[in-house]
Amino acid sequence: MSREMIQQLIDAFSDFHQDKSVRAVILTSAGSTFCSGVDLKEWQSQSQEREAIARWQEVALALHDLIESMLRLPKPIIAAVDGPALGFGLAMVLASDLVVASPAARFEVPATRYGLVSGLTIPLLAFRLGASAAARLALGGQRIDATEAHQLGLAHRVVASDQIWAASHAWATTIAESSHESLQLSKRLLNEMVGESLLMNLSSGAAVLATACSTESAVEGLASFVDKRPPKFP
Repeated sequence: MSREMIQQLIDAFSDFHQDKSVRAVILTSAGSTFCSGVDLKEWQSQSQEREAIARWQEVALALHDLIESMLRLPKPIIAAVDGPALGFGLAMVLASDLVVASPAARFEVPATRYGLVSGLTIPLLAFRLGASAAARLALGGQRIDATEAHQLGLAHRVVASDQIWAASHAWATTIAESSHESLQLSKRLLNEMVGESLLMNLSSGAAVLATACSTESAVEGLASFVDKRPPKFP
């Protein structure tokens, strides 16, 4: 996820927000990976800039704006996950309302391996799955496959890879038969009222994310990723 891709998604969700003909959105991907997270090579290049801290804050704000645009979109979002969803990729899955996964899906939060903090993924994990599951992924470094994701409630349906689009489209078609106003109010109730503290926690998480990027550990972690070597954290 480059900065350009992040902005393109923000723009797309803004268009969907205003388009009354759109009743549901399917978020999916091309290729064997749903989303491997943010573009760490791009982040590493930013760490060399004189105004690096300001750049981190800009990136964190853009990531926050994308997640908030998904949560506030008055139409259900179905994540069709066929392959790994890592780091911020997992955050986008968690910001979706419904999740259809294939057996190829897996979910992981690798930020600490690079000296970073998943400031937006962690609040969403705690909101959707609880603090215990959030700690297991964010601190324990464990990975969840599609079967366990279904058991935890992260994935609502698990279907074969060649059926994932058809299953997601069928669900979107069913949603489209419901009242638009009822869906809008129901989603708002879930994300803005039941999850009243979520938006505040996401803002705090974005600030922590930006701060962590300016540490020596992050500089070393990003450099090790680009150099394809184990990190040597201070």
